[in-house]
Amino acid sequence: MNATILLITFFAYTALLFVIAWVTSRKADNQSFFTGNRKSNWFLVAYGMIGASLSGVSFMSVPGNVYNENFYYLPMLLGFIAGYAVIAFVLLPLYFKMNLTSIYTYLDKRFGNYSYKTGASFFILSRLLGATLRTFLVVFVLYNFVFKDMGIPFSIAAIIFVLIAIIYTMRGGVKTIVWTDTMQTTFMIVAIVAAVIFICNELNWSFGEMISSVFNDKHSDVFNTDWSSSRNWIKQFVSGAIVPIAMTGLDQAMMQKSLSCKNIRQSQKNIITSVAMMIPVNVLFLTLGAILAIYIGQNPHLLGAIGANAEGIVEADKIFPVVAFSLKGIVGIFFFVGLISAAYPTCANALTSLTTSSCIDILNMEKREWDEKTKKLIRMTVMFLLATLFILLILIFNDLKDDAVINMVYQIAAYTYGPLLGLFMFGIMTKMKTLDKAVPFICISVPVICFVIEKYIFSFGFSLILLCAALTFAGMFVFSTESTKTKTE
Repeated sequence: MNATILLITFFAYTALLFVIAWVTSRKADNQSFFTGNRKSNWFLVAYGMIGASLSGVSFMSVPGNVYNENFYYLPMLLGFIAGYAVIAFVLLPLYFKMNLTSIYTYLDKRFGNYSYKTGASFFILSRLLGATLRTFLVVFVLYNFVFKDMGIPFSIAAIIFVLIAIIYTMRGGVKTIVWTDTMQTTFMIVAIVAAVIFICNELNWSFGEMISSVFNDKHSDVFNTDWSSSRNWIKQFVSGAIVPIAMTGLDQAMMQKSLSCKNIRQSQKNIITSVAMMIPVNVLFLTLGAILAIYIGQNPHLLGAIGANAEGIVEADKIFPVVAFSLKGIVGIFFFVGLISAAYPTCANALTSLTTSSCIDILNMEKREWDEKTKKLIRMTVMFLLATLFILLILIFNDLKDDAVINMVYQIAAYTYGPLLGLFMFGIMTKMKTLDKAVPFICISVPVICFVIEKYIFSFGFSLILLCAALTFAGMFVFSTESTKTKTE
């Protein structure tokens, strides 16, 4: 695929984003940035959350990882149903009842300032690591297939991508993101469907032959029954129930858009509709993964371009782009548009939510008597500082990457969202108070303990997040002081 064509495609798509950003950010103020003025359409939020949840990681890693790990991701998807139900009927009523802008304000009212700052800090750490890892994957492809041939360094490619995400969201914030996410989800799904159609055409398959071939292929195996494996199906299902609660329900980036809906009923419809659409879209990703694996099996020369790590395991994240760009016609362009469609929300949503949490939770902007102009200046300064951190972390990940990015994302989430999940579980499930000053030490020590257990005693896989949450809960129970009614009641 000609790099010039891809570059033109990149800038044309980006220009379309800026048009939408300009239209949606007119008359925008700080409340538009943080809450969308509580006027977001619930269905648009639900539909856009597909792209925000899947991201560039799912776009490349989920299909590619089928080559190495079959359909072992599917039990985790089924667990999502339980997780999203908890978000809709437990967490959202709590957030709306307390009229929260930042969901971590709950921890302040429930336990105190140390717990509040700890929760917000863990979110900032989680989002920084997870979002930059997802963004890295896109920059990696941009660099290898577009900028590299032009002699542009990887670092410059990272700067360009992050700056574009800043510019189109810096004014409108959530108000803009709701609309751009909708457009990006559409392009991503179209790209996946187009890839399936084109590759099946290369294999001379009809629709029926595609279904039969995928169903009968070894890569469509769903249940890993090896209990010692991190991909055991029971562990995957449990992870699927827990991970959305932590990575969506306790994530300011995801909840910020849900809280921008007009009322709790619309916000709940948004969450339920989102998971109802998300599961079939993910199944489509897995189906594409099986088709890619079969195609590579018939074209083994592509393995040379894909490469393998030191253990001889094929680099999953390269499978989809290598196949897409090897095919004739516009398959590569469809792939490229789908990738940037999936990736922009990750970067933009993260920068918006991190800016919100930093301003509201760390700088206490809502409690300060600053005028609108001062708040805007501080908000923009915080966003640019966070963007700088984004770029630095992307460069670090470029040196460290040695696994499918989808696996790395969930590994990071276990250690960072796990303590956050434990904090909220203790607050919601008990009426006990805990020694507020002990909370930072509990939340810092738990990931260390879990790392030792995972590495040297027993592999929990993605369900490690539940262990981190349970140990955090236990630590807060040990330091509990009394049973009392909370400030939230």
